[in-house]
Amino acid sequence: TSKPMVLFLGPWSVGKSSMINYLLGLDDTPYQLYTGAEPTTSEFTVIMHGPKLKTIEGIVMAADSSRSFSPLEKFGQNFLEKLIGIEVPHKLLERVTFVDTPGIIENRKQQERGYPFNDVCQWFIDRADLIFVVFDPTKLDVGLELEMLFRQLKGRESQIRIILNKADSLATQELMRVYGALFWSLAPLINVTEPPRVYVSSFWPHEYHPDTHKDLFLKEEISLLEDLNQVIENRMENKIAFIRQHAIRVRIHALLVDRYLQTYKDKMTFFSDGELVFRDIVEDPDKFFIFKSILAKTNVSKFDLPNREAYKDFFGINPITSFKLLSQQCSYMGGCFLEKIEKAITRELPDLLGSIGLGKKP
Repeated sequence: TSKPMVLFLGPWSVGKSSMINYLLGLDDTPYQLYTGAEPTTSEFTVIMHGPKLKTIEGIVMAADSSRSFSPLEKFGQNFLEKLIGIEVPHKLLERVTFVDTPGIIENRKQQERGYPFNDVCQWFIDRADLIFVVFDPTKLDVGLELEMLFRQLKGRESQIRIILNKADSLATQELMRVYGALFWSLAPLINVTEPPRVYVSSFWPHEYHPDTHKDLFLKEEISLLEDLNQVIENRMENKIAFIRQHAIRVRIHALLVDRYLQTYKDKMTFFSDGELVFRDIVEDPDKFFIFKSILAKTNVSKFDLPNREAYKDFFGINPITSFKLLSQQCSYMGGCFLEKIEKAITRELPDLLGSIGLGKKP
């Protein structure tokens, strides 16, 4: 039931807050987001619709279950002090919520922020319908924090839009070089066949610099607003598509855990040391054809298989003996878990998508 969420990420002082002020017409109002050349935004700021201009403390937002931000309490009181909500009576916010994030400062460690910055970012990334990663032509260097951020965006490539902001500060020839350099920097981080859409403009209320491509910047701005509108319009379809994508991940995970468990049971004898047997399997799953058997026996794509290293951590926390085989999780009345998820992936969720496409109320 929540509105689509648009998340603004990127290095410090690239114009994230200015862009939100511009899109919502907050400039020169008491509620404009503070901007400046130095790192200014130190809070996660949620801009949402309300009957009148109002600021809400993070502690209040987390306590109000109707706002869907209550899970953020798990990041601790230090974080809630760095969370702020702003209600604005704006037409666009009736249909979407904006989230402004603290800029990435490459020489700052997570601990210095006093809360788990990457974990909080991940929470918002997992719930965002559109993610604007904003860059400034003078800040294209990619450091460890930005690399980490792009690792967290893996699997969400279809929602990422790259913004090359403050573009009218460069002459055309320079802008082309910067555009190329931006792609060069990001190519190793976004490992997909189709690159994300890049918008090149200056998102603020000032006039474009006279000696630059004003027509191009205006067209880019209109394209970005159309893109945003499309995401809002397709919100329901996107949610169903993500539920299906998540169901596919759950199914693959269930099949893999089942395969690890079956291999463990096959290798165990009366005299075996269970811990040593399982460590052998986890250390070298290829020796026991764990992943290959999933590809051979099911219609799982090899590109959807998770990282095998992750299962060392997974089983470190969840002992293999705490699981039951999938074949044992079937009942006469309830059926089998795996069959239910297969049915949801192949029939129920596609049918639901189809019914929305035909304009029916699902």
